[in-house]
Amino acid sequence: MSFEEDDRVVLHDEHSEFDGETGTVSQTMESMFGDVTYTISFDDGQEAGVPEDDLEAADDVDEETDADADEE
Repeated sequence: MSFEEDDRVVLHDEHSEFDGETGTVSQTMESMFGDVTYTISFDDGQEAGVPEDDLEAADDVDEETDADADEE
């Protein structure tokens, strides 16, 4: 699964201080070999060069709240 800017994701990298945290994709970069890496922004910083295998789509409860607010 590929991700796009502004997607909410969970980082799974035991070597990162943000392991297990939910952040937002702030940038995507494609290497000359066709591999895509991501920069993920968190409340306390960011992690750059994250491979797709280390990311999981976040189940955002906030999205439901935002959708309800748009209906009003």
